[in-house]
Amino acid sequence: MEKVVLAYSGGLDTSIIIPWLKENYGYEVIAFCADLGQGEELDNIKEKAIKSGASRIYVEDLKEEFVRDYIFPVLKAGAIYEKKYLLGTSFARPLIAKKMVEIAEKEGAVAVCHGATGKGNDQVRFELGVKALNPHLKIIAPWREWDIKSREDAIDYAAKHGIEVPVTKEKIYSRDRNLWHISHEGGDLEDPANEPKDDLYVLTVPPEKAPDQPTYLEISFEKGVPVAINGKAYGPVELLMELNRIGGANGVGIVSMVENRLVGMKSRGVYETPGGTILYTAHDELERLTLDRRTLKFKHEMAITYAELVYDGNWFCKLRYALDAFVEETQKTVTGTVKVKLYKGSCQAVASWSPYSLYNEELATFGASEMYSHKDAQGFINLFGLPLTVQALLERKIKGE
Repeated sequence: MEKVVLAYSGGLDTSIIIPWLKENYGYEVIAFCADLGQGEELDNIKEKAIKSGASRIYVEDLKEEFVRDYIFPVLKAGAIYEKKYLLGTSFARPLIAKKMVEIAEKEGAVAVCHGATGKGNDQVRFELGVKALNPHLKIIAPWREWDIKSREDAIDYAAKHGIEVPVTKEKIYSRDRNLWHISHEGGDLEDPANEPKDDLYVLTVPPEKAPDQPTYLEISFEKGVPVAINGKAYGPVELLMELNRIGGANGVGIVSMVENRLVGMKSRGVYETPGGTILYTAHDELERLTLDRRTLKFKHEMAITYAELVYDGNWFCKLRYALDAFVEETQKTVTGTVKVKLYKGSCQAVASWSPYSLYNEELATFGASEMYSHKDAQGFINLFGLPLTVQALLERKIKGE
């Protein structure tokens, strides 16, 4: 019997895919679950998979690799998709695809399978990852093949086959959770006119219910990588978990947005990224202190391209590798500490310091300075404004003035 490796989450879609694969392909189904920090969602995950019909299941703890090799590079790049989305689902998919390919090769499987829908971005992310790492593997995407048309249909299929799933027709949100964030889609959120309900949130409290006093944190970085909170060193996973806890308690990191999917449609999602929001705010402020104007400007422009590459599933492409080389060069001096203020959903950088600071108080002061002469500005302005002067003289000449 030929084998297929299924990217398994224990959720609605992947739970019903196991019996579907056996019925329609006759494959032996090997489930693979990536532990990226889903927490209690992974409780009894092995039993669920076997009960659903999988012959075996791999559950791999990838949290450290996820934060170190996928989250932190995107953070250092400053990449944000369409000014809002911190890419929590996007950069998880290539890691899952990588491990899925490794297990398929180990097991001698002929195919891999994912539960992404035919309308979403994840199908692209999974499949580009597989194509980049092992183009010989067959890819099966049930949502593009079966007769199930909706999550309601999927729930009915699960009930018919005696499969327990973590959703109902009343609580039908599609969620994706990892150490970085949790996303919410579907249900009443599909109408952008609907404000998210307070009981939707998992990682954060509604900002109105956050403490009445602000919380201050000092985030320290070494070469762009966060390493400490309030002077206490943390490992990558522990640091993010602690920031999620503190940020979530202060209502930080909630984003509701209508985004442009790669496949051509607009979709509405709600994201909770408390720790990530704190890190982006602090990292951005430290770069403002330690990078020169021209480098900072180019890096901001580059970040848009970087975010699109990640969002579109091009994690393993040459351009991203090249951009990473540029980013690493810029991060050599992004070392220091930033104080952030959390208050009822807001996150502000209020102070920063670094041994590589380019801020020179003697230059910036309004007082007397031996390094800067106000008189020098006149010649600079004359040269800088010379094109405008020439243009104005030409226009006046044409008008006969």
